[in-house]
Amino acid sequence: MAADFEVSVASALDVLRMADWAGDEGWNPGNTDALAFLATDPGGFLIGRVKGEPQLCISVVTYGASFGFLGFYIARPAVRGQGYGIQIWDAGMKRLAGRNVGLDGVPAQQANYKKSGFRLSWNNIRYEGPAPQARPSAGVTLLDARSVPFDKLAAYDRRFFPEPRDSFLAAWITLPERAALVALRDGAIAGFAVMRACRSTSRIGPLYAASPDIALALAGDLADRMKAASIAIDVPDFNKPSVKLVEGMGLKPSFETARMYTGPDPAFDRAGLFGVTSFELG
Repeated sequence: MAADFEVSVASALDVLRMADWAGDEGWNPGNTDALAFLATDPGGFLIGRVKGEPQLCISVVTYGASFGFLGFYIARPAVRGQGYGIQIWDAGMKRLAGRNVGLDGVPAQQANYKKSGFRLSWNNIRYEGPAPQARPSAGVTLLDARSVPFDKLAAYDRRFFPEPRDSFLAAWITLPERAALVALRDGAIAGFAVMRACRSTSRIGPLYAASPDIALALAGDLADRMKAASIAIDVPDFNKPSVKLVEGMGLKPSFETARMYTGPDPAFDRAGLFGVTSFELG
């Protein structure tokens, strides 16, 4: 590592800085997302300093014993093309050694990620546009997710994620500037979604649902509660009913990422995943 370059675990203020950098890149982070990120794995955020000044970052968050997710891979414009990026990348991947690692990267960087052992699994497409009107789904009751026994909510979230992420989930539903809803049908959870205020368009993620009608009910009610005129949902392209749903809402593609893994695709409820939670943490 160059003498003028140092990589260290980020401070809490550094993680907030990383979120600001993501905003500068046009990623539209949630206004309070970084607080949930830090609670998930406080040692999983690295900052790179060039001549003592923070200029690069990466997140390498661990889940359970077998999974990790890489995000926030950012070099500030002033230091790009000078070899610092690969150094902080190597430091991050070292922390995730032995795990199946996922990431959401811009398609233009797929070739570089493949060189590091990642392979394409699917694409996530951000759809943005006018918020749908709140409308009920027959036989379904919507409740504030914070009122649901947490063990039941965590078990439902586990259907869509490779490892438990209770610390993240607890913060994700309770932080300011967001709303979280659960859909109940016949006493069981049949959907879950969170909307958070962002730098520009408010984003919904995750969006889990047993049917498109339930997904639409969740999205509309969240928009109504948040008084959001427009929304964004990051839709996995393998879920054709979800793509049809957001296009039917009048939402348009605005951004795309490639979901890639170093190991096999994790097993999860693909049919129920209408919108991914976060490009930074999975």
